[in-house]
Amino acid sequence: MTEPTHTFRTSERRLLRRRSLWLSSALILGLLSFVLSLLYLGANNDPVGSMKDLPIALVNADRGTQVAGRQINLGAQIASQTTNAPDLKGKIAWKQVDRRTADDLLGKDKAFGALVIPENFSASVAALASPAQQQPHPPTMTVLTNPAAGSFGSSMATEINRKVVQTTSAQVGQQLTQQLTRQTAQQTPSGTAGRPTTQSAAAQLMIADPVKSVVKDGHPLGHHSGLGLSAFFYTLVLVLGGMLGANVIHSRLDATLGWIANDRGPFRSLKPAQHISRVRHFAVGSVLMVVLSMLTSALAMAAAVGVIGIDASHLPLLWFFGSCATAAMGITALGLLAAFGTPGPIVSMLVLIGLAIPSAGGTIPLEALPSFYRFLADFEPFRQVVDGVRSILYFGAQADAGLGRAWTMTGIGFALSLALGLAVTRLYDRKGLHRSAPRTPEPQPAAIG
Repeated sequence: MTEPTHTFRTSERRLLRRRSLWLSSALILGLLSFVLSLLYLGANNDPVGSMKDLPIALVNADRGTQVAGRQINLGAQIASQTTNAPDLKGKIAWKQVDRRTADDLLGKDKAFGALVIPENFSASVAALASPAQQQPHPPTMTVLTNPAAGSFGSSMATEINRKVVQTTSAQVGQQLTQQLTRQTAQQTPSGTAGRPTTQSAAAQLMIADPVKSVVKDGHPLGHHSGLGLSAFFYTLVLVLGGMLGANVIHSRLDATLGWIANDRGPFRSLKPAQHISRVRHFAVGSVLMVVLSMLTSALAMAAAVGVIGIDASHLPLLWFFGSCATAAMGITALGLLAAFGTPGPIVSMLVLIGLAIPSAGGTIPLEALPSFYRFLADFEPFRQVVDGVRSILYFGAQADAGLGRAWTMTGIGFALSLALGLAVTRLYDRKGLHRSAPRTPEPQPAAIG
């Protein structure tokens, strides 16, 4: 029988007048907005000010040269001044290595860039002040980028290296100016002071800014790598697949057991309730999550590689790692759903997304995040997965480029989440806190009398 319209309107007004409905909704939504704003904007507010120990390789290959019978090595002076620069103290972790080691660091995600002082640097500088130099060539320093480590971090390292070159150029220019002035004074005959020689004039063309920077890719990426961000977004797909997959599996399992109604648009059905313990419910959900993660990882890779065409290699490994990562995320979300019940999706969103993305180092490097986020990065699962995906996509799937740690932490996270879910559900079962719907007592025949 259809309920009268005026009765519906009355009940609707009564529902909207309930303070508990307004207060609970406002509290949850308000806290979520406040916390997410703190987490995301707090992580990205001041990357330069928060920078600590950003790894950059420094290669001094300068062999030095002889000037007026004296050995000089400007490369060593520049390296010492750079590593001890007060404005970079604590912000940059300079790694003074040879060129081969620098390439190795860039190729294993251990440095965001490199600055190379070439072997003929001192000789090139000295040639500018030589009277015999007719066509002076400017000395150069090479700035190597590493967008595979993250475009933002690579850009920060590149900008820092360029400033080092600018500072070096200003200092070298000042020294050359003083030297050329002395040479001009010594070579000018009496009565013609101040007239420069031809050689000095040629050198003075570039004396104000003698050192040039040459920017090159230290670890080149393909054109379809999102400037080093494809790994972050691919990881986001895996994490969301695990978190949302857990919510779908949990609700579908409840609907199948008759614990909740199955709504499909205007259609609604409710199956007879079946009793099952919390432990068995969690176990069944976990099996579904593990098996279906193989499918979701395959489809994610098919869309990313097959349809969109991102640069990717080691495809079987990418699929297998994605399956394991998705399963670990899903088991974590299922464990939180089992522990917290209705607030479980909100808790899993905060753990797997809210706290995880700002501390993942996928966009802004960990070294440019506040200390709180660097602390989170030690155990937050998103960071571990993005390191593994980045290693597979950009660094040849090398274990010491992040993949080894990613496998270890993914395995630990899977095991801990599974243990947490089983422990909590078993505790609830022992206390008689069952989730299944209460059985409706069968009607008794009426007494005759």
